[in-house]
Amino acid sequence: MQSAIFFALQHNCGQMEKTPSGCQKEEKKGKMKRTIIKDWKTRLGYFLQNSSTSTKTKSNKKGKQHSYFRPSPEEAQLWSEGFDELLANKYGLAAFRAFLKSEFCEENIDFWLACEDFKKIKSPQKLISKAKKIYNEFIEKEAPKEINIDFQTKNMIAQNIQEATHTCFGAAQKRVYSLMENNAYPRFLESEFYQELCKKSQITREPQGT
Repeated sequence: MQSAIFFALQHNCGQMEKTPSGCQKEEKKGKMKRTIIKDWKTRLGYFLQNSSTSTKTKSNKKGKQHSYFRPSPEEAQLWSEGFDELLANKYGLAAFRAFLKSEFCEENIDFWLACEDFKKIKSPQKLISKAKKIYNEFIEKEAPKEINIDFQTKNMIAQNIQEATHTCFGAAQKRVYSLMENNAYPRFLESEFYQELCKKSQITREPQGT
C-alpha cells in the first residue's frame, strides 16, 4: 500500500516538473502584454516624431516650446464614435497605423493614405506617374505591400492606370476602407493600448529652448 502511494506521489511530482504552474503562465502572459504595449508606444512615438503635422507646440511664458505626443483621454475617446473620427485625427491615425503594424497589415492604411494623396494631384502627367507607382507598390501580384482585393478589381485598375483619373482606385479604396472599419478598427478599440490612451493623462515632452 505504501509503495503504491509513494509511486503515485512520485508520478504526480514528475508531471508537475514538466507542466508550468498557473502562476508561471499568468506571469508569462503579463510579460507578453507589457511587451506589446511597449512596442506600440515606441512605434507610435516614432510615427508622431517623424510626421511634420503630427505634433503641436505651445509656448510658455519663457518662450519655450512643449510638444505633445499623445491626446487627452477625452480626445482619444472620440475615436470610438466612428472610424472617420479616428482617421481624421492625426494622433489617432498614427496610433491606428502603429496598431496595424503590430498585426502585420499596415499595407491597408498605407494604401488608403496613398489614394487620398492621389486624389489631390492636379497634373495629368503626375497623376499617371503616381497611379503606376501605387499599382506597383500595392496592386500587382507579389507587390511589396500587396493588398487583399479581388482579381476583377485588380484587372480593372491595370486597365485604368494607362489613362489615369482620380477615380481609378476608387473601388479598391472602398474595399480596403470597409476591411479596416469592420475588422481592424473594432480590434483597435478593444486593444489595451487604446484603453490606456483613454485612461491616462496627457504626457508632454521635456521643454526645448527656441
